Amino acid sequence: MMTKFLLALNRLFPLPVHPFNLQNEGKESYAMWQYQRGGDTIAFFRERYTTREMFEGKTVLDVGCGAGGKTMYYAAQGVERIVGMDIVAHYQQEAEKLARQLGYADKFTFVVGDAAHTGFPDGSFDTIIMNDAMEHVARPDLVLAEVRRILRPGGRLYVNFPPYYHPFGAHLSDLIGIPWVHLFFSEKTLVAAYKELCKTVPDGEQRIAFRISKNERGEEYFSYINHMTIKRFDKLRAQAGMGQVYYRQVPLRPFLAPLAKLPGLRELLVKMVVCVFEKQ
Repeated sequence: MMTKFLLALNRLFPLPVHPFNLQNEGKESYAMWQYQRGGDTIAFFRERYTTREMFEGKTVLDVGCGAGGKTMYYAAQGVERIVGMDIVAHYQQEAEKLARQLGYADKFTFVVGDAAHTGFPDGSFDTIIMNDAMEHVARPDLVLAEVRRILRPGGRLYVNFPPYYHPFGAHLSDLIGIPWVHLFFSEKTLVAAYKELCKTVPDGEQRIAFRISKNERGEEYFSYINHMTIKRFDKLRAQAGMGQVYYRQVPLRPFLAPLAKLPGLRELLVKMVVCVFEKQ
């Protein structure tokens, strides 16, 4: 009953622009979509740091690089070497193809792996960037510990992510356009509705495999997000073992800034959490 209601309600809301749908429609590949919007991924950091400070002459790790488009944008900023890491293996071919196309293959390496256990030697990187990745890793505490280990002294970690109670924090906006849908429907209902909607797109089975797993009780759930809230991240950053040199909560709209500072509303009205750590 609730699933049918959600599906009916969803017809009233337009879908936000989403790279999966653009790729299906033949308008733009996921990798190129990332590359074209690479500047947007670091826009909030540039309020404090220049792209030269972040990338020029640096050895860089891009955690959660996806198809590598944003990684290529960072490569274009004069990096010495850049590694893109993602747990999704099929992104490697897309990323390496784009690197060759844009002329960065000699600077770029794609690694399929878990950011909590990278295997890199201590002090391998000057810059590590986690754009829209903190909300996806299974063990963010272990990821921060690993980042601390592989950063060089004076190296920086750049983190930005939309908190879970952002209007589209459930990360279902490729097929569900209802803002704050995860506040009004259970995860069981959301899973059922999403799977039903996946029948309408050619890559539906791939999307299901990407987003949905089963827990130890055999129940399906969205395993690709960890429900990262501002409150939870506050605890993580206090225990990160690195100096916090920049922090900002960006409201959904400028006029909402006063309300977004209120404890009872900030989880709903903040669109991006932005934080920079520096290894001492």
